Amino acid sequence: MKNRIIDWARDKFRRPKKTAQASCNVITRADHTISREQISPNALRVLYRLKDAGYAAFLVGGGVRDILLGCQPKDFDVATDAHPEAIRELFRNSRIIGRRFRLVHVFFQNEIIEVSTFRANVIEETRTIKNSDTGMIFRDNTYGTIEEDAWRRDFTVNALYYNIADFSVVDYMNGMYDLKHRLIRMIGDPTQRYHEDPVRLLRAIRLSAKLKFDVESETETTLKSLSHLLQHVATSRLYDECLKLFFCGHASLTYQKLLHYRYMDALFPQTMSVLQTQKNKTYEKLILLAMDATDARIQSDNNVNPAFLLAVLLWPVLQDQMSKMKNKKDKFFFRLFQMISDIIKTQVDAMMIPKRLQFAIQAIWILQFQLEKRRKSRIYNTFQHRYFRAAFDFMGLRVQAGEMSPECFNWWEKFQSVNADEKQKMIEVLK
Repeated sequence: MKNRIIDWARDKFRRPKKTAQASCNVITRADHTISREQISPNALRVLYRLKDAGYAAFLVGGGVRDILLGCQPKDFDVATDAHPEAIRELFRNSRIIGRRFRLVHVFFQNEIIEVSTFRANVIEETRTIKNSDTGMIFRDNTYGTIEEDAWRRDFTVNALYYNIADFSVVDYMNGMYDLKHRLIRMIGDPTQRYHEDPVRLLRAIRLSAKLKFDVESETETTLKSLSHLLQHVATSRLYDECLKLFFCGHASLTYQKLLHYRYMDALFPQTMSVLQTQKNKTYEKLILLAMDATDARIQSDNNVNPAFLLAVLLWPVLQDQMSKMKNKKDKFFFRLFQMISDIIKTQVDAMMIPKRLQFAIQAIWILQFQLEKRRKSRIYNTFQHRYFRAAFDFMGLRVQAGEMSPECFNWWEKFQSVNADEKQKMIEVLK
C-alpha cells in the first residue's frame, strides 16, 4: 500500500500531466510549408541514411519551427529511435558526446548535425536519474518513443517533428497552434520543468525575443517568480547561455525582456545594483546603444567580441567605484587595476567569464583613460594596441550616450585617417 501511495505521488507531482490537446496531430505534406530545399543537404543525408537503415528519422526542434515561420534555420537537429552506438556505426564521421544525455555529432566539412535518440519520460526510468534537492536533472540516459521524446522537450513550438519517410509534420504538443498564435508555452507544468533545468527560464526569454512571440500566461507567471533558480546553475552554463542571449541578432529586445522579468539582476548583479541605486540614464543609454550596435554588426555579418559588450555592461560598476576614489592622482593606475580585478572577480562568481575575455575587458577599460589623457609619449603605443579599435568604438558609445564630450573621440578619429606627418603634427600640438 505504501509503495502504491509513493508511486501515485511521484506520478502526480513530477510527471507532466497530459491533456486532451496532447493527442498526435499529423500534418500531411499538402498542409504545411516545409520543403526539402529548405533543409541542409547534410541533414538530409543523415535523415535518409537512418531511414534506409530501418530507423525512424525526424528533423526536430528549431529547424522545423524556423522553416514553418519562413526563416532560415541556423542549425538542423535530428531525432531517431536508433541508439547512439547504432548511429555511430552508420556514420564514420561522427562522435558520441554528452554525459547527462548522450548525443551523436555527425561532422561534415562546414556543418555539424546533432542526432539524438528519443528520450523516455523521466519518471519511468528513475534508476538512471539523479535529482538534486532543487529538482534539477543531472543524468538522463533513458530512451523511449517519439511521444515520450516530445514530452521531454521544453516548449511546444520546439516539439514539432518533420518525418522524412512521408514528409509530414508530427505534432504531439499542439505546437502548430502556438506557432500560429505566436505563443511560447512550456510543455507540462512550468514550475516543475523550470526546476528540472533552470536554464529554461533564460531560454523562454530568448525565444520570446528572437521570434517576437508572447509568453503564454502560466509559463510567464512562473517565469517571473523563479529567477533565484539560476544560482543553482553552473556559471559556465550561464556564460554559454549569455552568448545565445546577446549574440544571435536580438540583443536589444532580449535585454529589455531580461530587465522586465528581472533576470539581469541574476546575471549582472553589480550592474543592476548601480543602475537601480543611481537611476543614471546615461549608463542605461550606453547599454542600449551597445545592444543595438551588437545587433547591427551581426546583421551585417561582422565579427563581434563578447568582451566588448561585457565591458559595457560592467562599466557602470567601474564608474561608480571610481567616483568613490579619493585622491585620484596617488597611484591611480595601480588602484584602477585592483578595482578592475575586484569587479571581474565578483562578476565571475555570478557568471563565468573566460580568462581571455577578462583580459580584453581590462584592456578596453584601461585604454579609456589612456585615450582621454593623450600623453605624447604613449600616443603610438596606445594607437598600436591590440584592443585600440575596440576601445575607440567603446569611447564612441560613451560620446553618444552623453557620458563625455566628443572632443577627444574626434581627435582620435582624425588621427586614424591622416598620414604619418600629419599624425606627428597632431601629437606635437598636444599639451
